Amino acid sequence: MKRIILAGVLLSSLLTMAQENENVQSGSLPIGLTDAEQANLRDYFSTRSLDRGIETAPGGDIRHSAQWEEIQSFLITWTGQFNTIQTQIVDAAQEECRVLIACSDSNNVKSVLSSAGVPDNNLDFLEVDYNSIWIRDYAGHNMYRNDVDSLFLVDWIYNRPRPDDDVMPEFHAAFHNIPLYSTTLSPTDLVNTGGNWMTDGLGTAFASELILEENESGNPYSVSSKTEAQIDQMVNDFMGIDRYIKMPVLPYDNIHHIDMHMKLLDEETLFISEYPSGVADGPQIEANLQYVLNNFNSSFGTPYKVIRVPVPPSTGGSYPDNGGYYRTYTNSVFINKTMLVPTYREEYDTVALRILGEALPGYNIVGIDVDNSGQNLISQSGALHCITNSVGVNDPLWIVHQSLVDTYETVIPYIVSADMKHSTGISSATLYYRLATTGAYTAVTMSPAAGDSWTGDIPAQPVGTHIEYYVEGNSTNGKTTVRPLAAPAGFWDFNVIDMSASIQEVAAAISLDDVFPNPASAITCIPINSTNATTGSIILRNMTGKIVKEIYVGEIPQGESKYFLFANEFSSGAYLICVEIDSFNLTKKLMIK
Repeated sequence: MKRIILAGVLLSSLLTMAQENENVQSGSLPIGLTDAEQANLRDYFSTRSLDRGIETAPGGDIRHSAQWEEIQSFLITWTGQFNTIQTQIVDAAQEECRVLIACSDSNNVKSVLSSAGVPDNNLDFLEVDYNSIWIRDYAGHNMYRNDVDSLFLVDWIYNRPRPDDDVMPEFHAAFHNIPLYSTTLSPTDLVNTGGNWMTDGLGTAFASELILEENESGNPYSVSSKTEAQIDQMVNDFMGIDRYIKMPVLPYDNIHHIDMHMKLLDEETLFISEYPSGVADGPQIEANLQYVLNNFNSSFGTPYKVIRVPVPPSTGGSYPDNGGYYRTYTNSVFINKTMLVPTYREEYDTVALRILGEALPGYNIVGIDVDNSGQNLISQSGALHCITNSVGVNDPLWIVHQSLVDTYETVIPYIVSADMKHSTGISSATLYYRLATTGAYTAVTMSPAAGDSWTGDIPAQPVGTHIEYYVEGNSTNGKTTVRPLAAPAGFWDFNVIDMSASIQEVAAAISLDDVFPNPASAITCIPINSTNATTGSIILRNMTGKIVKEIYVGEIPQGESKYFLFANEFSSGAYLICVEIDSFNLTKKLMIK
C-alpha cells in the first residue's frame, strides 16, 4: 500500500488549482445538479479556468480503447458516502490491477479497508480535493497513437460546476506520467460526460443526444455552439472516432447517460435493459435499439448481437415511470478478467448474473449490492460504472477477433483469424481449441496473413460438436496476451449443427466453385452453379469477417453464372469470398498478390 505525496512544479500547481474554488460541498453531491448548482451554472462556466493540459487535437493516427481491453489502474474517488460498496470494489479490483484512490485522508481509507479484511495489495492514493464520487463522468479517456503506441488521456469539459472534479484528470495523468489533452478552448470546447460515452475500440462510439443538446446554441456552459457535424469532427480529431451513433434521450432517465441502459460487451454485442412491455423507458429503448440495428452494422460489417437483461422494479413493483429508482445491470464495469455488476434483489440478480456469465464465460462476475438502506447508491441515479474509471496499460498487445458462429460445415476446417498488434511487432500467435467433451486445449500455430492478421484452422467436426477456443499473441519484446482476457477459463464457442431440410435443399442445389486465378492480381472469376434460381449475395470479407466489398446482391440464376472482382483494387493478403443465401453460406479463401 502506497501513499502518494504530490510533489514537483506540475503537481504543486495542480493542487493550487484544485483548492482555489471551494464553492461546492465535497463528497455528498448527487450525479445530477443540485438546486444551488443549477442556479450557479452560467456564472460558474462563464468564469471557469481554461488551463487544462494540451488544448489542441493530438493529431495523427489515434485510437480510443474499449473498456474490455487491458488496464493498469482502476480509479475511484473515496468520499465516505458509500464505504461498503467502495470497499467491495477495491477488494475485487486489487486482484486485477492497481487501484488508485483519490481521497482527502488516505489513513482513514486504509483503516476502513483494513477493518474489512481487504488485502494491502496494489493500492495507491492521491490526497486531493474532490467534489463528488461520479468519476466516470469527469475522468479522462484512454487513447493510443498508432493503435498501440504512446498512451495518453483526453478530457472534456465536465457538465457540472465542480472545479475539483473537473481537474481530476490532471492528477491521474501526472500520476501515470502520460500526456493529457483537453477540449477546453473554442472552437474545440466540448462538454461531455463519460457515462454518455461507449466505444468499441475500432472507431465507433455511442451516445444519447444529450451530447448535441449540451453543445448547441444557447447552452449554459459558455461553450461555442456546434452542429452535429462539428461535434463529429471534434471526436474524430481528439478521440479517433469516425462513426458517432447518437440516440434520443429517454423520458424517465433524468441523467440521459446511455450506461444506465446499454453496454458494449465486445465489438459486436449490445447488452440492453429490458422493461415489461409498455413500461417506463422500455418503448424508447426498443425504438433506439431498432434504429441502431436497422441503420448500422458492427465494425465487422455484420449486424449487432443483442443480449437483453430484465430490469428489476422496487419491492412494491414500481419502475421509474411510477416513482421507482432507475435500477440497472448495464451499469457494470470491466476490470481486466473481472466484471463488477450492480445487484438489487436475488430473484432478479440471479437471472442477470446468469445472463452475463453465459455471455462472458470465464470472467469473474462479482455482484455488489447498490440498493440497500445503508448504502443506497442507485437512489442517486447511478451505479458501479458511474463511480469507477480506469487507465489503460502503457504497452497494449491489442487483439481483435470476430467470434465464429454456429455452422453446418463438417468437411472444411474452421478458419480463425485475429488482428494482433504491439508496438514492437508480433513474433508469434497461437490458437487454442477444445471440444467441450475433452476438456483439454489443443494448440495450433497461427500464420501471419494480410496486414496485422494471423490465422489458424480448427479441424472440421461432426454434427453435434461444441467447440471452445481462444487466441494468444506474443510480441517481439516478450509480452503475451490472450483474447478473451479471461482465457483459458474464458473462451469463444460455437456449435456444429445439423441442417434443416430446407437448408439442405439449398446446400445441395448450389455450389461455389474454385475462384480463379488464385492468387489473384487483376480480374478474378467467381463461378457459381445453382440447380434453381435463388436470391443471395456475394461478399468479399477480410480474415476477421469484416465486409470489404459487396460484389453482388440479387438473383442468382439457374445453371452456371460467373461474377467478377478486380483484385488490384485491394491490398495484398488473404480474403474470403462468401456466397450467402438465407442462413446458408459458402466460402472460399482468396489470396490477393
